[in-house]
Amino acid sequence: MTVTRKKLAIYLGIAAAVLLLVLANAHLVYVATTSQPGCVAHLKSSGEATGNFRAARSSC
Repeated sequence: MTVTRKKLAIYLGIAAAVLLLVLANAHLVYVATTSQPGCVAHLKSSGEATGNFRAARSSC
């Protein structure tokens, strides 16, 4: 393998890794912006003791 082919292989590998990273992040952004979690019962509406974790704001 010549020096030029080695450089080409390295550059193609780097480009493939960057493309994979960009596509994975784009997919995460897409899923985060299009998904809507289902409604669940929250502690604030069920009258449980204060100090327990609960949703900050319900979307239901």
